[in-house]
Amino acid sequence: MIERARKRLSKRAKKGFRGWPVATVALYGPDDTLATKLTVGIVPAEDAEVTDLRRWLSKDQTDIRDDIPAATEVLAFITEAGAKSVVMTDRIIGCPHEEGIDYEGDTCPACPFWAGRDRWTGKRLH
Repeated sequence: MIERARKRLSKRAKKGFRGWPVATVALYGPDDTLATKLTVGIVPAEDAEVTDLRRWLSKDQTDIRDDIPAATEVLAFITEAGAKSVVMTDRIIGCPHEEGIDYEGDTCPACPFWAGRDRWTGKRLH
């Protein structure tokens, strides 16, 4: 079941740009191997800000990519939003905690893995 939902999402992303609105899908975790948060944002038009942002968090520090109910909800949200295109990260792109909400400062104290790393490549900056 999870594989089918994952494949449907991946297939939609691989189709490329098919028009607006666009659903953006991103994965976050304490390191680059465990995704504990998945976010989907809906961008209604070119140069527009995200109008609807939803977050899914894993239970008990399990990988959100293996959560069948979350995958089903993500696909339903994207469909309900009328997204014609899906853009998805191919890797975990950062800490699941939000600066200014979960912690103050430049780096999250709960996720030292991401300190000094480029979130898009995962490589150390220094």
